[in-house]
Amino acid sequence: MIAFKMPAYLLRLVGGAIVIWVIAMVWMVWAKDVHSEGVRDVTARGKLTADEQNTITVFERNSPAVVYITTTQKVINPWTRNVNEVPNGTGTGFIWDNKGHIVTNYHVIEGYNVAKVRMSDQRLYDAKLVGASREHDLAVLRLTELKDLPKPVQIGTSHDLKVGQKVMAIGNPFGLDHTLTSGIVSALGRSIDGDNNQLDDLIQTDAAINPGNSGGPLLDSAGRVVGVSVAIYSPSGVSAGIGFAIPVDTVNRVIPQLVRSGRYERLVLGVSIKDEVNAAVTRRLGVKGILVLQVTPRSPAADAGIIGTQLDNAGGLILGDIIQAIDGKPVTKVADISRILDTYKRGDTVKVKLLRDGTEPVEVRVKLTQTN
Repeated sequence: MIAFKMPAYLLRLVGGAIVIWVIAMVWMVWAKDVHSEGVRDVTARGKLTADEQNTITVFERNSPAVVYITTTQKVINPWTRNVNEVPNGTGTGFIWDNKGHIVTNYHVIEGYNVAKVRMSDQRLYDAKLVGASREHDLAVLRLTELKDLPKPVQIGTSHDLKVGQKVMAIGNPFGLDHTLTSGIVSALGRSIDGDNNQLDDLIQTDAAINPGNSGGPLLDSAGRVVGVSVAIYSPSGVSAGIGFAIPVDTVNRVIPQLVRSGRYERLVLGVSIKDEVNAAVTRRLGVKGILVLQVTPRSPAADAGIIGTQLDNAGGLILGDIIQAIDGKPVTKVADISRILDTYKRGDTVKVKLLRDGTEPVEVRVKLTQTN
């Protein structure tokens, strides 16, 4: 047998490697024991509840159609004279149809004819204003490119909503895109003072709606749009459990007109009325309704024989008709007439209940043929 003598330096290397390996093994065993100390076993969960799974499905199906809207303004650098676009305002919108129309609030794009629209996959599109209704706080944009757009949202109804019904809101609060909140319908038929005018017949919800949610869809548990988020009531400026949405029945009536003509034609009776004058007269007579001051010639009201307030030969006032109801819906202020007529279309006929001479009940039929 031939003996092989290993050089001293190799012996030292091998010995050192063995020592390092032993130390490593000891450390691994020690670290494993320390790490596992106090760690609990994971308990497997069961299936998601039916309500949880439905909420997830609604979000996944609709979120691709919800977009982040940014209005921009052009700023000139005074030193380089370069023109740059900088963000000015933000909000939410959603894809209305396959033609690239985007629905949002009027106050989101107020003062701007162009905007940037960002999809859930971060693709950025240019969009131009098609039309807007300040009275309804609704606006329509149209994308300049239609390639590979997500499917539009499904549209539901709002006239049959019930207090207590579950609703969900998708939006971009504080720039945090595609955020889902849920709650219930807290009340119906609410009126609030908006930035531009009074908004009537709104849905109240406790689903969290914050700045940036404006223009986003309010969905029912079937995943249909039942409203458009418009405002919150909050002293602090953040959600306090009271949010409002424009009913989808109103949206589905206004948006098609904006797409066709760029503006909404609001129906009118053709009467001149003022809340201040009306309050004094009806209080003195002890009745409810709205006093007609003037009737526009050749208007629907004139054709129906509605009488306005006149001056007698002695300079006194001969009170005109007092409108008390339209198709059975009570009228007590000017906004009531606009709100009620907003549910009809040109050519419809409504029954108007009047009080003539302060005492005589009269009912006339008015054909809505004139717009403002």
